Formats: sequence, structure tokens, C-alpha cells
Amino acid sequence: MLVHPKRRERIKVQVPLTPLIDIVFLLLIYFLLTTNFMVDEGIKIKLPQAMAAAPQTEETITVYVDQQGRAFLGTEEVSIARLFDRLKEKIGSQENKLVVVRADRAVILNKAVKVMDIAKAAGAGRLCLATEKDF
Repeated sequence: MLVHPKRRERIKVQVPLTPLIDIVFLLLIYFLLTTNFMVDEGIKIKLPQAMAAAPQTEETITVYVDQQGRAFLGTEEVSIARLFDRLKEKIGSQENKLVVVRADRAVILNKAVKVMDIAKAAGAGRLCLATEKDF
């Protein structure tokens, strides 16, 4: 007489999804909180477009030039005659300070170049003309 051994049911393996979902949500919250949302401060201007635009990551002094050719440091309008003194005090003794000129695309080129000349004369080690990426 043959005796058949009792067959055991196989244990089913289940992957616990709850801890996995918790970890994914924690990572999502971490990256949302640590992401630096860039907010441009200053006056509203339309920047010229360029194919090779790259974001600036270092701290800079930004000079805005609007359509009428008026210069702004932050949101404060500065006359061209006073711009040299204001830039001189902001740059101070830092000889390699970057000054970014954000000129409106409709501004007369002479106005933007004049602001760049004043920044260089005030002691800016490097100058940059801001553009926006052309898609």
C-alpha cells in the first residue's frame, strides 16, 4: 500500500509595498524642499535670445537697462552719472567681481555698452551680458 505524503501548500511570498511607497514619498518631499526655485528680482525686461545661454550660479551684481535706456540696480533707478559711484561701492575691493548687465532687447545698443563701460571703469573684473535661451 502506497502512502502519499501530505502535500504542503507553498508559502506565497509577498513584497511589502507600504514601506516602499513611504520611502518614495519621503524622497519626493526631500527633493521638493531642497530644490532652489529661482526667482528673478528686478524690473520687467525682455532679454535678447541666444542659443548657448547658460545659467549663472555665482553671486553677482546685476544692472538692468530698460527700453528707455534707464539703469537700475535691483529695483532702484540709478542715473548714468551716479551709476559709477554706486557700482564702485558695491564692488569694493573685490577685483574679480562679476557684473551682469540685463538689457532689454529693444534698448539702443549704445545705452547697454555705456553701462558696461561704466561697470568696467568702476572695477568690475568680469562683465556678462544676460540672455535667455532660445528654444
